[in-house]
Amino acid sequence: MPRRVQSIRNQYRGINAHLHSYWQQMGWNNFHNPHITYLLSALKRQLLPLGYTATIEESIQLRRAYETVRFPKADLTVYDLDPTRFGQATPSGAYTLSGVVVPMPTMMQRNPISEKPYRAIAVYPRETGVEREPVAWIELLSPSNKGRSSDGQDYLMKRYDLLDAGIVFVELDYLHETPSTLDGLADYTVSNNQTGAHPYRILVFLPHPSFENGDISLNEFDVDSPIPLVTLPLRGDDHLQVDFNVPYQRQFEELLYGLDVEGVDYVQLPLNFDRYSEADQTRIVRRMLAVLAAQAAGHDLESGPFPVEDISLEEGLRRLQALGTDLNPTQNNR
Repeated sequence: MPRRVQSIRNQYRGINAHLHSYWQQMGWNNFHNPHITYLLSALKRQLLPLGYTATIEESIQLRRAYETVRFPKADLTVYDLDPTRFGQATPSGAYTLSGVVVPMPTMMQRNPISEKPYRAIAVYPRETGVEREPVAWIELLSPSNKGRSSDGQDYLMKRYDLLDAGIVFVELDYLHETPSTLDGLADYTVSNNQTGAHPYRILVFLPHPSFENGDISLNEFDVDSPIPLVTLPLRGDDHLQVDFNVPYQRQFEELLYGLDVEGVDYVQLPLNFDRYSEADQTRIVRRMLAVLAAQAAGHDLESGPFPVEDISLEEGLRRLQALGTDLNPTQNNR
């Protein structure tokens, strides 16, 4: 077997399990910061024809009549370019939210208001001569945003601030080693992987007509599944169908993660392989075998991803071991 098997093309159909396991151990910002730029580029291409724009904001102001000014910082912001358009996102039956839609209060409880500044992405109306407020706010989670730490709690308070202001909030969670920010979802990180738990999710919070009557669109997905197409509400009946898989795959290839990142080696299991569910471990092993079989047959790996064989985890691990794969990579216990 070759010492390393790598390719420019992402060999997974969606999130690259090898890459994300590596960066959750070695430094998430190496993925997070560039991904904001790729998301911005993809969003602006779709938003501008509709009369909206997106920007990476240094800060935004959220004002309410009974409050002082706070300055949360954003990853991405979406703006409305039409100053005459009125009203926030209010579904009227003209479109259907993607994923599983659940009432917001059943998944969340109100938190105190945060005064701490943050960075994020927001979607704004671009209106000349007036103070703009965002139409939508897009946040790509980092490990520090999650869990019971003070930073994690501060993040939740910022999210409540934005929802209280009536702003659509989109949360991208590509971190399988930490629990979801919603307590109502099955926990993927528990040792037996709760039934119905998924490693990745895109959540769309729609706080209209109010927080108490708002909805959450749950778009959860598994290893080797494409990142889903998600409905992004704008104003009135305006909305976008955003394919989050496109900027992800583009970033993977253009930044040469498949060649440059040590952990993306299809001869070796991902770091902390035991932190995946049995079903996702099976998907990873099948994907690795498909890559190795294509390489052995002389196929160009840049034409992947390749079809996988329907085999059990036990059989897949046996085949990998026969090929010389290390089945005990560096890993931490849950």
